[in-house]
Amino acid sequence: MNEDISRFLIFAGTLIMAHDVFSYVRFAKQIAASHSWKKEEKIIQMPIILLVLFFFGYIGVGLFAKPNLLIASILFGGSLFVWIMNVLIVDIVKKIRENEQIASKLQAAEKASEAKTYFLSNMSHDMRTPLNAISGYTSLGLEAGPEKKDEYLGKIATSSSQLLMIIDDVLEMSRIEAGKLELKKECIDLREVFEETCDLIATQMKENKITFKTSIDIKDRYVESDKAQLSRAISNLLSNACKFTPSGGETQYRITQIGRTDDTGIYEISVKDNGIGMTPEFLNVLFDPFERERTSSDSGIQGTGLGMPITKNIVELMHGEISVTSQKGKGSHFVLRIPMKIVHDTGKETKEDLRTDFTGVRTLLCEDNPINMEIASAFLKKYGFILDTAVNGKEAVDKLNTVEEGYYDLVLMDIQMPIMDGYEACKAIRNGTRNKDVKIIAMTANAFKEDKQRAYEAGMNGHIGKPIDIDVMLKTIDDVLKG
Repeated sequence: MNEDISRFLIFAGTLIMAHDVFSYVRFAKQIAASHSWKKEEKIIQMPIILLVLFFFGYIGVGLFAKPNLLIASILFGGSLFVWIMNVLIVDIVKKIRENEQIASKLQAAEKASEAKTYFLSNMSHDMRTPLNAISGYTSLGLEAGPEKKDEYLGKIATSSSQLLMIIDDVLEMSRIEAGKLELKKECIDLREVFEETCDLIATQMKENKITFKTSIDIKDRYVESDKAQLSRAISNLLSNACKFTPSGGETQYRITQIGRTDDTGIYEISVKDNGIGMTPEFLNVLFDPFERERTSSDSGIQGTGLGMPITKNIVELMHGEISVTSQKGKGSHFVLRIPMKIVHDTGKETKEDLRTDFTGVRTLLCEDNPINMEIASAFLKKYGFILDTAVNGKEAVDKLNTVEEGYYDLVLMDIQMPIMDGYEACKAIRNGTRNKDVKIIAMTANAFKEDKQRAYEAGMNGHIGKPIDIDVMLKTIDDVLKG
């Protein structure tokens, strides 16, 4: 009986030891493949030899030694001990790895937090600069003569544009991080994009005494893309080239069609300057949000540090790629390569002149903010609109209920208002007034794509974002009235 038990224990111990050898070898391979324990690899591999020797020892005892219950029990217990140690080692290493991952994530989070803190510090400085200019020139303008007043107004307008650009970058980055940035599919003219982006930066280049060389070489000019976002990506590169190239320097901008496959053109957009360049260390984090080269703020160069991350995300959404080479003190060279579907039937009509005469167009302007009301009223009256006003959605609905059908040609509706917001007001107008067919356009700071969609779903005919772009406002109103 003892002999049978001994043989069983030795046989079971041999099987367990075989499993121990297999398990440990697999564990050692995983450690080697991870490349994170290079110093410990040799030590970890040494037990494999001992385990293999133990295994053959078990086989030798089982085949040639006389069964002995004590020896068999020791061998069986030894194999169990090795199995338990195997499990503990694997579990301990797993915990260590998890801790390392947590530490790595914590380090990355701390780095991101530090970058955001630095970004907020710089942004605060960059926002205060145009705000200070607006406040200062406004005070000076109140006491200045006509000539100086015009000069101050021009500087206030420039500072306002700088402030709006900073805010726009921050909002755009927040949309990108939330995964809400989407591209439109529209037929665009690349030559038009090229000319417009040149025009936007040419004056600034001239003022900074930078030689600005441009060229375009494309066969297929009409493509399917998002004109606004493509122009934004290019403008970011040109703006940086202008900011970081000193007086007397040179910037080259070109668009080239470098290939074509079926109905897709491959386009290369290149912006090259001989400006201050970037350090290798900063190149590694150039496309990370909230990163700025530490010397940029010290040198007085303004910017949010979000232009490049935004550009990279736009290019990648277009299934393209962005590359950069740069050398400190010698300049930078950015290249975008973007595939775009070629459009053969553009359907483009001759561009009409912008309508600026809206004499007699009776309009109800619904706006709760007195300053916004005053600005919008001044713009609209300048172009001939006949205006009535309302300070909330309920007042607008009541006015449309009291006038005869067709009295108003147009309603310009703010969204965020007390008592009744713009969406609720529009639904009430569509469902319960004698003027349910009046044209309604949202005129609001809620300017994201989902905001526009919500306006249309509420029953509005169009959308104008704030701050108001006069040309966009007039074009939208004209299109809605024609529709």
